[in-house]
Amino acid sequence: MSTAEARPPRRPSLDPASGAIRSSVREALAQLGSSRPKVIVAVSGGADSMALLHACAFLHRRGELHAQAVTVDHGLQSSTAEVARRVVSIAESWGLSAEVASVTVAAGDEGLEAAARDARYGALEAARKVQGAEWVLTAHTRSDQAETVLLGLMRGSGTRSLAGMALRTGTVVRLLLDIERATTVASCRAQGIEVWDDPMNADDSFARVRARALLATLEADLGQPVTANLARTAELCRADADCLDGLAETSAAAVRGRTEVPLAELAGLEEAILSRVVREWLISLDVPAQSFGAARVAQLCAQIREPGTSGRPHARLSLPGDTEVIITRQLLCFRRDAKTG
Repeated sequence: MSTAEARPPRRPSLDPASGAIRSSVREALAQLGSSRPKVIVAVSGGADSMALLHACAFLHRRGELHAQAVTVDHGLQSSTAEVARRVVSIAESWGLSAEVASVTVAAGDEGLEAAARDARYGALEAARKVQGAEWVLTAHTRSDQAETVLLGLMRGSGTRSLAGMALRTGTVVRLLLDIERATTVASCRAQGIEVWDDPMNADDSFARVRARALLATLEADLGQPVTANLARTAELCRADADCLDGLAETSAAAVRGRTEVPLAELAGLEEAILSRVVREWLISLDVPAQSFGAARVAQLCAQIREPGTSGRPHARLSLPGDTEVIITRQLLCFRRDAKTG
């Protein structure tokens, strides 16, 4: 036997895309201060989540974390049960335990996409609690971040909305916000990973799908890295929003849950602070944040700013769920079961 024949076969070198994803996972967990954390990996079967799962399986085998895969079957398409079964099979072949969480989705006031998202995160959080895991890991990428910022711009939203997604929200951690979607696709291709292309990702009845197509068009037409620039905008806006939220917290804490607030307590607040205090006040009184936007908050702030000696007895602002805000010369009042007409 020759020397060449006696050598063990060389392991294939790691492709750059998969290496970048592993590094991103490690760096994000280091930012959280987590050492060998127990995690739930949310897996849809698409390229983003399969690339994340592949990286987490590698780190699991190395003892850098303890991962369990959870795939949520929303039951919205006939193929999803089979997709979920395949995800579990692949995860187990990589040395991970895995399970399917089946949910029922009924479109509410915010639409099917929002209802599916709420059901999915509810199922993932339930799995996290059962397993005693620290985090739920999702595969949101820089491309998802750019789409989120673009959607916020189209809605005319404020700084907090333009801040996009943070690395961590509660127990949810988004490890791939510095990775573009093309990288996850390249990783799956290089590693021969089976992926599922969700038909809903091509359904332009969803605003996010239209935003995705618009981003691609803008990058092609302008010759600029629009996705990266929007993600950078999110970072800058998040720093500003965090600062303003911190400055507003003392005043917001003072009004939360109160159905009557003297206008004198709000009179000295800067506009950026007042809008945050008013928003927090409404949310504390169980007005869904999705049912009022920046325009409605601005309208309410303008009415609060109007001089109490203007001759009007009060101003009123109707809100969803038969609620309303009444502004007298001295008080900001919240009323439930308001009668229209």
